[in-house]
Amino acid sequence: MKILVTGGAGFIGSNFVKYILATYPKYSVINLDKLTYAGNLDNLIEISGNKRHKFVKGDICDRGVVEKLVPGVDAVVNFAAETHVDRSIMESGSFIKTDVFGTHTLLEAAKKYGTGRYIQISTDEVYGSIQTGSFTERSPLSPNSPYSSSKAGGDLLARSYYVTHKVPVIITRASNNFGPYQYPEKVIPLFVTNALENEPLPLYGDGKNVRDWLYVLDHCKAVDLVLHKGRPGEIYNIGGGNEITNLELTGLILEFTGKNKSLIKRVPDRPGHDRRYSLDCSKIKKELGYNPSKNFSKLLKYTVEWYANNRQWWKKLKDKDFHKYYKKQYKTGN
Repeated sequence: MKILVTGGAGFIGSNFVKYILATYPKYSVINLDKLTYAGNLDNLIEISGNKRHKFVKGDICDRGVVEKLVPGVDAVVNFAAETHVDRSIMESGSFIKTDVFGTHTLLEAAKKYGTGRYIQISTDEVYGSIQTGSFTERSPLSPNSPYSSSKAGGDLLARSYYVTHKVPVIITRASNNFGPYQYPEKVIPLFVTNALENEPLPLYGDGKNVRDWLYVLDHCKAVDLVLHKGRPGEIYNIGGGNEITNLELTGLILEFTGKNKSLIKRVPDRPGHDRRYSLDCSKIKKELGYNPSKNFSKLLKYTVEWYANNRQWWKKLKDKDFHKYYKKQYKTGN
């Protein structure tokens, strides 16, 4: 199988590319990434000499680039997206362009060249916030940030291409990911790296916002199941089953880095900050056999150790001027 993976130099995309190449010795991957601030070729060092991996620098909004790569591939897996909520609040235009128009460009190419599978990677944030219970795939979309709205727009567009044009689209909606190679504006790598440097951990509001944490390789395995066994036209929720408050998460990070709570800095809450995300994942479990890891604390500790042991990877990212601005404003990706 030949797969076009977009956004394959980003956090989840790079983990997926490496997972696919390691799991399927006869598969090849074309990796299309624009290399924005969150795209990083250092994420792909382990496969730099792999002949089954071809990297192409390019934008999914560029029809010329996309139409050179889609012909002949068996599947398109679209990880490419602008994803950081804080950035979307400050400047939403790039989110609409990449997450909606970029998705449109890929769908048009998949329709034109008869691609066998099109996997749209989305987020639980399109459902909005829920006080009790969990969202199912039939729950209405109620996004509350420009980021989640742009992802919802891409989802709806993808669905329309299945209904109208019979493009074999499958949509996945995952909860918050964590693990190695995550850009240090997101809450876990930001808090871990700040703690390692004895810098403040900027905690929004009362810290009681709840997130369900999904280890990145569990996400990769779930997308693998959807790619091979999922039914076109369907949506699959992918959760980790690890719901905790941001305050509890912060406590674990401090414990694993050997720091104390004096590093916690309370900051004003983010506008429109969703209180709780929760996914019902019974569909993917029953239909495709999805079984996420049940050792969140162990995986979080491993992730903390990875950042502690790979300072050279994140130090140069945090030293960039744009990230310094984020650090100054105490923005976090939760």
